[in-house]
Amino acid sequence: MISKHPSESLTVLTDLVLPSETNPLNNLFGGELLARMDRAASIAAGRHSRRISVTVSVNHVAFNKAIPLGSVVIIEAKVSRAFNTSMEIYLDVWIEEKKSGERIKSNEAIYTFVAVDETGKPIEVPQIVPVTKLEKNRYDDALRRKQLSLVLAGKLNPHDATELKALFV
Repeated sequence: MISKHPSESLTVLTDLVLPSETNPLNNLFGGELLARMDRAASIAAGRHSRRISVTVSVNHVAFNKAIPLGSVVIIEAKVSRAFNTSMEIYLDVWIEEKKSGERIKSNEAIYTFVAVDETGKPIEVPQIVPVTKLEKNRYDDALRRKQLSLVLAGKLNPHDATELKALFV
């Protein structure tokens, strides 16, 4: 299977925050943002695997800055690392300043997807070859995040979590 670059999965979702999508403070509902991120991540995973891809977990979400009514929201999703059948998708969320066009980072998230065949059985995905410094950092960090998740779920013995142990030794 031929390896791919993260840029091949890049998905950019741009949308406007409407009144029906806001809370009493006139900011985008967190759940609405989660759904948008899930859709962007799904497209990125599908572009990478060229298969049906399903959400396995939302590993991390940081709601750092509220997104006000009327904002232009840009979600960038890209595969940061591929394992055997799973893919980690890193998402950056931006608010576009209306007058200047400047982008302000508001949120970020990490989702995990698995590629499946038509019967729902997991199937192998291409590996990732990171290019930029940011892609390389996210690629390296993804293995640590995966090992931590497996240790916390009781699926990996902490002594076998080599990447995690390396942080402390």
